[in-house]
Amino acid sequence: MAGSSFGQSFVVTTFGESHGPSVGCVVDGCPAGVPLDVEDIARALERRRPGQNPLTSPRRELDQPRILSGVYQGLTLGTPIAIVVENTNARDKDYEAWYDQFRPGHADYTWFARFGHRDPRGGGRASARETVGRVAAGAVAEAFLKALAQRDGRPQPRILAWTQQIGGIVSQNHTPTDRAGVDASPVRCVDPAASDAMIAAIQVAQRERDSLGGVVRCVVTDLPAGLGDPVFDKVTGLLAHALGSLPAARGVLFGEGAASVRMRGSAHNDAFARDTEGRIATVTNHHGGVLGGITTGMPLRLDVLFKPVATIAQPQMAITADGPPVPLTVTGRHDPCVVPRAVPVVEASVALVLADLSLRIGRL
Repeated sequence: MAGSSFGQSFVVTTFGESHGPSVGCVVDGCPAGVPLDVEDIARALERRRPGQNPLTSPRRELDQPRILSGVYQGLTLGTPIAIVVENTNARDKDYEAWYDQFRPGHADYTWFARFGHRDPRGGGRASARETVGRVAAGAVAEAFLKALAQRDGRPQPRILAWTQQIGGIVSQNHTPTDRAGVDASPVRCVDPAASDAMIAAIQVAQRERDSLGGVVRCVVTDLPAGLGDPVFDKVTGLLAHALGSLPAARGVLFGEGAASVRMRGSAHNDAFARDTEGRIATVTNHHGGVLGGITTGMPLRLDVLFKPVATIAQPQMAITADGPPVPLTVTGRHDPCVVPRAVPVVEASVALVLADLSLRIGRL
């Protein structure tokens, strides 16, 4: 099906449905000789999997990856890398009552309008379970970026995301230093006061059979200047494509984001200077690490906005393809807020873009 692949040189295709036999990905274009172990992929998937704590979906998936091709003796072969993850806790019966109904806020109707046939179990291909393939591919991308940085004698770009906002609760002036620090919070927010408030807000939404949206912030450091292409393949454009295609994503903002519209040019412009090692840098970083679609060497900063999860247990009205509106009460296992589990998915998506751009020019 068209639309399941991303990238030009580092090409990723994801496959599988939420309640099908398996999900996964094929990575084509990763050069030979990159160290890659299945445990690297398993660690990435462990951060994304459901059932991590009471604030997430209770669906119990182990998400153990198997590498089917493209790797031998711990090194990539330069051939397509196929990774599969079995769905071991799918429950088709949870969806039998509304197989023919178009649920509010879901892709049921639009997929039916586009294809005339769909998998209604958990959203099928439109489910966030599809992101298992993206995270697995992102682990391959990070392995490639690490190998490329070592070859070029550069630091590996560090991709770090965290929960910046859930509902109306915003993290205040707290920036994490590593993923372990992010994961120490059940909602992946490193502001202790905001984290506690976010947990409480999600618990209230759960009791009220409702859901919440929020914002994932991502910063990439040790990224060199000169990465990206003009016009249609700008770094910002490719990132917006990769991140805007995530389930429930509603916007991607760079640098100062929406706040930049309230600034004057004199305040937003970042003056160039030389750092202590003589390299060109900017004194401030309102631009978020990208000018003219090409990286400046300053930290790349972006926000991804996610809507509230569409699947809620409150009574609603649905409709069928050929009938009147009907009452709908959804049961099953669903996240009350997608944001905490979206953090590693955002990191993986950023890694895919950076790997593709690096492979195009042959360097970091």
